[in-house]
Amino acid sequence: MNVVLFGPPGSGKGTQAHFIVERYGIPQISTGDMLRSAVKAKTELGVMAKSVMDAGGLVSDDIVLGLVKERVSQADCTSGFILDGFPRTIPQADSLIALLVEIDKKIDFVISLDVDNSELINRLSGRRTCPSCGKGYHVLYDKPKCEGVCDSCGTVLVQRDDDSEQTVISRLAVYDNQTSALKAYFNDLGVLHSISGTGLIGDIQQQIASILDAGGQ
Repeated sequence: MNVVLFGPPGSGKGTQAHFIVERYGIPQISTGDMLRSAVKAKTELGVMAKSVMDAGGLVSDDIVLGLVKERVSQADCTSGFILDGFPRTIPQADSLIALLVEIDKKIDFVISLDVDNSELINRLSGRRTCPSCGKGYHVLYDKPKCEGVCDSCGTVLVQRDDDSEQTVISRLAVYDNQTSALKAYFNDLGVLHSISGTGLIGDIQQQIASILDAGGQ
């Protein structure tokens, strides 16, 4: 099965992607990971991507799509894959479907983890991190024993810049703008399945498994 996984920052997408990987034995593919691997391996597309990035530019859709095609053609994707963070636009989705047709594949499921923005803001803006050991906490859901201090090493906890409330609001706005049209696009294709990302992790996993096991019916 070939899955596209949508989820805003803080929706638990990483947790659920890991669940799908473990349950169904298919790899999770992120465009960021592919780019880094291609650059490190100095593949033809990796060299092209590196030259663009070194010049401060954005890697083109053509390069990204080429990397996707290379990756999903590998042996470990024979039984399927999860695409994480791609596509982000309608043209990318059109091109993705076209390249999959070329290699006799298709998107079987698009799963969207939906969480109210107010909940996402609470989740993300409440995160705190230890700058020394990297241990993470949350002011509501995973408090340290002593407020503001790391349990492991006693260092004062910090809030990352991208977890500030205003930054979170901006990130969510970008996500909403990117995905709203894509959800409609995949809904029209009959492959979109929206799931509430609020609640117990196990319950959310069961909803995902029910969709995938039933073939989307």
